[in-house]
Amino acid sequence: MRLIGGRESMPPLADDILHGADQIAVFLFGDRRQRRRVYYLKESGQLPTFEMGGICARKSTLLAWIAQQESLHFSEINQTNEEAA
Repeated sequence: MRLIGGRESMPPLADDILHGADQIAVFLFGDRRQRRRVYYLKESGQLPTFEMGGICARKSTLLAWIAQQESLHFSEINQTNEEAA
């Protein structure tokens, strides 16, 4: 995010889009060889992607999705701990 006039703004769209499973795999897993995993997650509906001449994803959307997954996981852990107490 960039600050413009004291407010956060989204990065330019071209900087935010990942084109192809290779780019998404590098962004998520640090290794383009994980592209099959990207396709699996996409096909099973577990990864927020879209089609634009091939598989694409927005970095900002993936980061928000990861934060949401973490939040869900931590709330499940807290709920389990409260039930055990």
